[in-house]
Amino acid sequence: MNAINGQIGHPTLPHLALGEGGGNRLLASLERLIDPLMIMFSLMLLAEYFLGELRSRHVLLALAMFAVTYPGRSRLNCPPARMVLKVLASWAVLGSLVLLFLWGSHFLAYFELPLLLVWMAVAPAAVIGGHVAFRFALPYLQVLEGPPERVVLAGANSQGLELARRLRASPYHNVDVLGFFDDRAETRLGERGDHPLLGQIADLPDYVKTHSVSTIYLSLPMASQPRILSLLDALRDTTVSTYFVPDMFVTDLIQARVDSVSGMPVVSVCETPFRGWNGFLKRASDIFLSTVILLLLSPLMTAIALAVKATSPGPVIFKQRRYGLEGEEIYVYKFRSMTVCEDGGTIRQAQKNDSRLTPIGGFLRKSSLDELPQFINVLQGRMSIVGPRPHAVAHNEMYRKVIKGYMIRHKVKPGITGWAQVNGYRGETETLDKMQKRVEYDLEYLRHWSLRFDLYIVFKTVWVLSGQQNAY
Repeated sequence: MNAINGQIGHPTLPHLALGEGGGNRLLASLERLIDPLMIMFSLMLLAEYFLGELRSRHVLLALAMFAVTYPGRSRLNCPPARMVLKVLASWAVLGSLVLLFLWGSHFLAYFELPLLLVWMAVAPAAVIGGHVAFRFALPYLQVLEGPPERVVLAGANSQGLELARRLRASPYHNVDVLGFFDDRAETRLGERGDHPLLGQIADLPDYVKTHSVSTIYLSLPMASQPRILSLLDALRDTTVSTYFVPDMFVTDLIQARVDSVSGMPVVSVCETPFRGWNGFLKRASDIFLSTVILLLLSPLMTAIALAVKATSPGPVIFKQRRYGLEGEEIYVYKFRSMTVCEDGGTIRQAQKNDSRLTPIGGFLRKSSLDELPQFINVLQGRMSIVGPRPHAVAHNEMYRKVIKGYMIRHKVKPGITGWAQVNGYRGETETLDKMQKRVEYDLEYLRHWSLRFDLYIVFKTVWVLSGQQNAY
């Protein structure tokens, strides 16, 4: 996932819910079984080895782990060292969460702790071994798929060129990209690398028949519908597989997927990731984690409340209006860290050595302890633990006018921490460029959300807070 690599991804060529196109479905499906199978079987084999028998509780836990981790990660594009680090980091998050759940639900007493600890060490090694074995077996698996697919593309535009590059670079695709067809003169086309121009669109059907082409990707603009229909009609006299590459440069895709409405196919170009089962998982994890955190940190929160009250006059909790889900106003709770409670039409962001800070306000803000009451907002259902950080209403009204796509952030609940914050965009955003970058990371989070991504952000937040310098 580009997002976990700390990169802002490109909105084009999304992985729609139709699955992988071309001949890589088998390889992709096999690889996505590695993580869940290795995790499941390592627990079952260890239980058999240490206890002499496989008991029902271990089978249930193993099956639960399979359900949680399926489908596994695609890691062929990662160098070996990076693949190892990613597996270890992912398992550190998932393993810690499993132990926390077993402890919090009192199920830990039903399992042998030494067995679980050994499993925590063996499972990532088994996953790494599985991916290494898959890499060694890949050439033989590709041989089983037969000769390379002979591929041509109709439309030598930017998205067609990008698709050709990805097809050649992907370890999953066993393809031979023959070239492009385009009605423009070769002098009008941009840089195509070593991809030749094979002819005009009208020449494509005859070329397919005489050159054993197996797959065509139609990368033509939406305005070319008459040409597309004519080409599809001509291709009916062939056995070629045809894929349409939508002209997705026209918009910024958020959770793009193919769906149907009353039997009619539709393509989502902007949607919340939290529909159906995903919404249930998100809410359940928010309730569980926020409850555990509030119980564990209640003594600390009590001490902070007493310190706030003792060091400056005013309320302990500062309630500020923010925009929440679907742009609705909510009240967000914070321990008061300033001598004034601004919530009007104009709000000045906190700055270094801000004169409005209370005696302990600077420490609370820099350590983010002032935001602990927001876990109450999470239990109320107004916020989530991970999501785009909410901005003051006055700031929202200003930035929505100058930053394209700003309000898309509000298709999900605001979060206590977010992808932008763990990538350096926490605290004061004194320039429009910084706010633009923060919004880009927020939209990247919406594009690539998963429960594992949320857990990664939570653990990275703890790491970042220890050395963060941007909060005042």
